[in-house]
Amino acid sequence: MSERESGKAARSSSQRGARSQRTVMRSRLGAWARHHRAMCLDSAGRLIRTPVASLLTMLAIAIALILPTALWLSLDGARLLDAELDESATLTAYLASDVDEREAMRVAEALGASPAVEAVRLITAAEGMAEFQQALGLEDALERLETNPLPASVVVSPQDASPEAMRALATQLEAVSGVDEVRVDLAWLERLKRLAELGRRVTLALGVLFGLGVLLVVGNTIRLAVESRRQEIEVVTLIGATHGFVRRPFLYSGAWYGLGGGLLAWALLALGRQWLSAPATALAESYGASFTMPGLDGAGSATLLISSTLLGLLGAWIAVSRHLADIRPR
Repeated sequence: MSERESGKAARSSSQRGARSQRTVMRSRLGAWARHHRAMCLDSAGRLIRTPVASLLTMLAIAIALILPTALWLSLDGARLLDAELDESATLTAYLASDVDEREAMRVAEALGASPAVEAVRLITAAEGMAEFQQALGLEDALERLETNPLPASVVVSPQDASPEAMRALATQLEAVSGVDEVRVDLAWLERLKRLAELGRRVTLALGVLFGLGVLLVVGNTIRLAVESRRQEIEVVTLIGATHGFVRRPFLYSGAWYGLGGGLLAWALLALGRQWLSAPATALAESYGASFTMPGLDGAGSATLLISSTLLGLLGAWIAVSRHLADIRPR
């Protein structure tokens, strides 16, 4: 055989080998996908055939998910309230008593020129007295005063409403000529920030604890399923089944439990929101405010369902891996 014929034969053999390799890979991937699909449907069918036990397990998962999710929603509503309070956070710069109205306008412009100031509002001495009279209802008594004892003031809205930034801004404004004193009440703002931080930490801690509870619920359920199918597992292990092959149906069962628990939690949260919405709105309206019960949006719902499914999958994986190590073919 010539060198040319030998090269052609080698290339032909190489091409046939590559095609055969691709065929084998496609066949393996197809078998892998078919087995996953079969195990997914089989695990769902097993849950459907025991509806009461499956529903109770999913309900236990849902209860474990509801409390941290409800706290998270409450904190989300508190963040909206926090933003509104930040917008209402202001400093009041009281001007010297000898500052007239024209000079007060100049001082207000000087205060508004600071890059840390978002807006200013000048309240003249006459306007301050009128507001004071209206607030206390002492028009007749205060009208008898010969002079107005109240100074002009400038209400300053800061760019940054954090306590540290407002303290620094107050120090800066006190140095402006014509400003006698700057008043800022930071106690309520600091308490609100600390309360929000406490709420976030409590929610995180409860989320971790109840997440562990979901793992325990799913793990215990899958452990019982593994024990009930011990002989089946021993048989398939004897004929060469890998741990991944044996583990697969139980992992799908855990994922179904987690997804079902997430859907139940979502439904219960929606029902609770509808049940509490009317009295909460009526209570807010009695105080002259508007309030809407917070609810899960699309992103929040997806996060809840994905988290519950992953927790179910993880709980099943831990339980199966632990008990497969104890099962030996006899």
